[in-house]
Amino acid sequence: MKQYLKLKLSQKLSPQQIQLMKLIQLPTLDFEQKIQREIEENPALEQNQNSSDENDQENHDEYSDSDDINIDDYINYDDTPSYKLNSNNSRGQEEKNIPFSSGISFTQHLISQLKPISLSEKKMKIAEFLVGSIDDSGYIRHELDEIIDDLAFTQNIIVDKSELTEVLRIVQDFDPPGVGALSLKECLLIQLKRKRKANSVDLAIEIIENSFEQFSKKHFEKLMNKYSIDETELKEVITIISKLNPKPGGSYSGGSSPIEQVIPDFKISIENNELALNLNYRNSPTLNISRDYDEMLKGYKLEKNKSKTQREAVQFIKQKLDSAKWFIDAVKQRQQTLLITMQAIMNYQKEYFLTGDERKIKPMILKDIANEIDMDISTISRVANSKYVDTPYGTKLLKEFFSESMKTTSGEEISTIEIKKILEKIISKENKRKPETDEKLVKLLNEKGYKIARRTVAKYREQLNIPVARLRKEI
Repeated sequence: MKQYLKLKLSQKLSPQQIQLMKLIQLPTLDFEQKIQREIEENPALEQNQNSSDENDQENHDEYSDSDDINIDDYINYDDTPSYKLNSNNSRGQEEKNIPFSSGISFTQHLISQLKPISLSEKKMKIAEFLVGSIDDSGYIRHELDEIIDDLAFTQNIIVDKSELTEVLRIVQDFDPPGVGALSLKECLLIQLKRKRKANSVDLAIEIIENSFEQFSKKHFEKLMNKYSIDETELKEVITIISKLNPKPGGSYSGGSSPIEQVIPDFKISIENNELALNLNYRNSPTLNISRDYDEMLKGYKLEKNKSKTQREAVQFIKQKLDSAKWFIDAVKQRQQTLLITMQAIMNYQKEYFLTGDERKIKPMILKDIANEIDMDISTISRVANSKYVDTPYGTKLLKEFFSESMKTTSGEEISTIEIKKILEKIISKENKRKPETDEKLVKLLNEKGYKIARRTVAKYREQLNIPVARLRKEI
């Protein structure tokens, strides 16, 4: 019985519906790329930048799959056929381009530093292998023994640890400083040893070399006792180390990879103290059925004696037209779904969008919006998970507006977002020499009327990327 029900449920969504769900999930940039791929793969589909609004009417009749094809179902007799999907509420249609950085890649930058160095053929191959093993952060994430094995199996190069270490030191002398390190500790030491000699630098090297764990865990009292230094001297060391780059590869800007850019899918503005919603015009493309395909079908209709080859050709054309018409309809449905969902979210969080006060964000779950617009929860999830909205207070990810509710001691329901903001505020004002523990944070929140457990405080703190009290300590 269970298997039958499972099968029955799996049959509810057609391939077209599944594709529509995938379209809904796509953010603006990916959606544009999807359209371009579809146009490239289906010659019956075109994108028209200059269609008029007068040509929005199209025949959406059911088409027969029989051998006797009704050509009139496919021929578009309008002078200017188009499936224009531009939204009347789209504004600010300035073009936004994805920036690309120019120049050579990080790996090429490192390889170029090998060329002036006089090395034997064997050592040069080892050096090239090491450079190729450096990740985007600038580290080699393998132990020396593993690298020795890789060289033997993949390059047929037999090398011992001392020879490998010798070549590794050459690579670690490259720019940016710290590149080629096997660990964070080694990365910091490489950078420190390149600095101008000074007592504070020597002390920093000694602390990182011999007391790295104590330093990383901020056991400052132990460090001062161990090295017989006062607080001022330790502060100087901390300042030096904090200015080092823990990810030397990330500082290199000469790569050719695209710089990530968020393109808002929606824009919310305030006009006369009322909210106005606009869909990014890039989500409203103008799509047409190809005129060439119309002409081919018209020619077929005029033929009195139709050959088998012609019938096969028109069957192929029919399939392409069906696919194009479905895709255009799916794009329109996507547009409508996005607008309806965002409108519901905007109305639900109206107080926040009018004021920008995050304490005004109401508890809201996917089911609330789904019930409001009579859509499936999975559809709301697809919209919220990957879409951004441009607001007067910055660009926000939609899913950030969804949160569970929590009751205060007075019985009032508030959003967990509000709790996080209050928690963040408390921590920002704490004594950095003696940060508040999670237990203390629970007490402070309880005093403000927010009944919350310690494990919940720890969870929210981690979500805010705030470390534990010990790691927040400063001197």
